[in-house]
Amino acid sequence: MEIKTQTPNSAIKTPTVTGISRNFHWRVTPDTVDFHWRVTPDTVDMAMPAPTPVTVKIDCQPQSVIIDLQRTAIVVIDMQNDFCAAGGWVDNLGGDYQADRAPIAPLQKLLPALREVDVPVIWVNWGNRPDLANMPPSQIHLYKPTGSGIGLGEALPNGARVLQKDSWAAAVVDELSPLPQDIRVDKYRISGFWDTPLDSILKNLGIKTVLFAGVNTDQCVLHSLTDANFLGYGCIMLEDCCATSSPDFCTEATVWNVKKCFGFVTDSCKVISALIDGQVR
Repeated sequence: MEIKTQTPNSAIKTPTVTGISRNFHWRVTPDTVDFHWRVTPDTVDMAMPAPTPVTVKIDCQPQSVIIDLQRTAIVVIDMQNDFCAAGGWVDNLGGDYQADRAPIAPLQKLLPALREVDVPVIWVNWGNRPDLANMPPSQIHLYKPTGSGIGLGEALPNGARVLQKDSWAAAVVDELSPLPQDIRVDKYRISGFWDTPLDSILKNLGIKTVLFAGVNTDQCVLHSLTDANFLGYGCIMLEDCCATSSPDFCTEATVWNVKKCFGFVTDSCKVISALIDGQVR
């Protein structure tokens, strides 16, 4: 797939740049500083000029949207074994984990296309402490509402502990294994912004637009998206890259509310098409 964008590829020169660049390495360039300070032995330049925009137009609802790829990230939420795999927590509760596997195929096509144009891929997943020390009773109750069954941090039949950091249960499904350059954020609430560094990471990357994918559409995806909207980000839900095991009306209400109040809705095919069509001038 040929993606028609323009990304500066200048020779390395001084001054150096202190900070993390869009491809997540210390960077030394003459004309882009990726929102960080430029430093010489006698001067620190805090002006932080923005990189040259790389803009594409995406067919969305209720309106088409022009985004700057230099200021865009995709946040993929909770594509974890506990929600999306046989033997995971949802499966053991008797839920329909297969429904939550729907985003896998479109994400397998979309994520490489976004990485090719240096759009950061951020995996936001439940990754609870073994002692649940930062988990309030309201959240523990949410996941074990009758006081029986398997709750947060408790062992599944296969021995993995529900949504516990570094357990098989909390790992991203094999079909979507994160790459080394991707960013991972542990979360502890339905929203990916509560008690996490997600907002700081997005701000340090200079992000203005966030693409949202993952599960469940009407729960963790929706509430992460609404918090992003409240924080001032432009939000685009990728409908075919989101899924839920909830009844259909939950998805219908979520999509309607995103279009009405919180952002825009499109799908992975339209994003890839926009990348192929190339830069808006």
